[in-house]
Formats: sequence, C-alpha cells, structure tokens
Amino acid sequence: MTEEIKKKLQAELEELETELRIHLPREIKRAREYGDLRENAEYKAALERQQVVKARIAQLRERLSQIASIDLAQVPRDRAAYGSTLVLLDKERGETITYRLVTPEESDPQAGLISTTSPVGRSLMGREEGDEVVVQTPAGPRRFEILQLKTLHDELAEKAARDGESS
Repeated sequence: MTEEIKKKLQAELEELETELRIHLPREIKRAREYGDLRENAEYKAALERQQVVKARIAQLRERLSQIASIDLAQVPRDRAAYGSTLVLLDKERGETITYRLVTPEESDPQAGLISTTSPVGRSLMGREEGDEVVVQTPAGPRRFEILQLKTLHDELAEKAARDGESS
C-alpha cells in the first residue's frame, strides 16, 4: 500500500517540479513582456502560482520522507493500526460497518477507507477486538463495538498464503 502512495506522490512531485522549472518561467517571461508589472494580472497570477507550487513541492517532499520512514515491523500485530481492517457494530443503529485504516492520501470514507488521522481513525487506533469505542462526530457521540480486527500483518500473511497456493 505504501508503495502505491509513494508512486502517486512522486508523480505529483515530478509534475509540479516540471511546472516550476519549465512552464512557470515561460509564463512569467511572457507576462513581463506585457509591460508595467504593477498592474499586470498575468504576472501576479504566475508569481502566485509559483509560490503555491513551491509550497506543495515542500509538502510532498516532507510527506514522502515520512512515508519512507514507516517501518511495518513497528505496526502492532494485535491492535488496530495503519492497514487494519475492522468490522464494527454501531450500537445505536445495530448496523455493522467495515473500515480500513489508511493514510490521509488513501482516505475514501465512502469506500470504507478511513484516515488514521480522522476522528474515527484516531478513536480506533490501538484498539482490540471486543473493545467499545466512542467516536465524537458532528452529530454527537457514536458507540461502536469492534467485532473483528484484521491487522496489516494478518492480511500480508493471508496474501502470502494465497500467492503460495497459486504457484
């Protein structure tokens, strides 16, 4: 999973660096040719875009550094953490919900992919099967019971077993 994120972020980084080194200098040069820079909207827009691109490049480099430092050996084997899939019982509604804890870049709540930094994700981190969890939502607190927990390590072991069977 982290390899997919790295590739996605790296692709965005390369695209922005190309824009910064090639496209924006051309736009700035062309805008300068229009004359008076104090009232030149194209020039100002190009400079503002340049600052936005530089800031995003810095963010991407920082995030790639953080992702590179993720040590999967440090991910707990018996508690909810990055990569865990949890089946929850909504105590008020009586419904079961399945969530997978992912990085913010992978987050897609409609698909059940919950960021570890979201309120729900933070509430689930470090929990075990059978735990009751109260999540503060904009509509008020919701109570869940963790019915099933499958950690990243469990899923990697299952994948290895499937791959071994298909060989």
